[in-house]
Amino acid sequence: MTTKFLHTADWQIGKNYDRISDDDKRGKLRQARLDSLEKLGDVARQKQADFLLAAGDLFDSPTSDKNTLAAGLGAIGKIGIPVYAIPGNHDHGGPAGFWETDYFLGQKNDLAPNLAVLLKPEPFETESVWILPCPLVRRADASDPTGWIRSAELERIQAGNKPVILLAHGSTQSFGGGTAYGDEEGDESAPNLIRLAQLPPGLVDYAALGDWHGTKEIETWAFYSGTHEPDRFTKGGDHDPGNILFVEVERGRKVRTEKIRTALTAWHALNFEFTDENSLELLQQKFAELFGDRVDKDLLQLKLSGRLGLEARTQLDTLLDKLSARLLRLKLENGVQVAPTVEEINELAHRTTDPLIGLVAKTLIEKCRQPGEEADTASLALQELFTAVHSR
Repeated sequence: MTTKFLHTADWQIGKNYDRISDDDKRGKLRQARLDSLEKLGDVARQKQADFLLAAGDLFDSPTSDKNTLAAGLGAIGKIGIPVYAIPGNHDHGGPAGFWETDYFLGQKNDLAPNLAVLLKPEPFETESVWILPCPLVRRADASDPTGWIRSAELERIQAGNKPVILLAHGSTQSFGGGTAYGDEEGDESAPNLIRLAQLPPGLVDYAALGDWHGTKEIETWAFYSGTHEPDRFTKGGDHDPGNILFVEVERGRKVRTEKIRTALTAWHALNFEFTDENSLELLQQKFAELFGDRVDKDLLQLKLSGRLGLEARTQLDTLLDKLSARLLRLKLENGVQVAPTVEEINELAHRTTDPLIGLVAKTLIEKCRQPGEEADTASLALQELFTAVHSR
């Protein structure tokens, strides 16, 4: 019998986005993390999923405030199918957490009766599967979250026909020099290190993992779903956030997975070099391709280099100002140098009607040709002078 479910993780509801200075835009990003959860319900109905697994970090903090908890529970309730979740490193359990408070339990009963938070490391049985939950009770634990499984009495589970699903939050690789998958040669002190290689052979049909924010296959039966909504600029490679996984599993059979896009926001990275005056138009075309007519849906990490004349540099500043207003964030590294064209130099330096402007322009142009910070200051001053002259 095939069991169908959704695998997701790392919602981090209530994330602050501290690097964004605009309060309104920070609020829109926080709301997007909630709004994109509606897609999970849509996918669940479309795929006729039996339940949803959330592999940790539903909330961004173990001390999330009451409004954040209520908003998150309201979104979970609308998913419409059973949701089985564990605490992760961000919303870990334990005495200081909210999971067992009267407030949370009361709101869960009212808003999300479909949610079951698995706080104990022990087998959990549903109508169609066995779940082996590995909840975190602290942010960083030197022990393997799956360690309890190696000493548990699991004969009845192994002998049955129900698929067995591992639900865990942590890393499958030691980044301190150890080997992948947490085998015996790995770094013993790495926190929350999931040792897949040490699980009882043939026990687990699917490992639903959380903590890595991109969708990633670790083994043919072990996956990170990634976060449903991107929350940072990626460094490229195979990092692929903004998805959930639809999973079909049978006991002892090969798992089938399908990646489904759920992100409402897009985080872009662009490096661009100005090689001539026509490059500005090319940059505008790239912006149009990336953003279309969207507003408050995109974030851009932009690195600019090269040289532009005075007028083109002024046009660039205007373009970036307009773009920044449309984006949720523009993270800009602007290394463009001001290089006046021959026409611009002649116009400023040889103004017979404004000899003082001509003298100042000549001085600034000479300083621009010298290395160091003084040249950068002179470039800005020359641009301001050019703008002032042309705004008369």
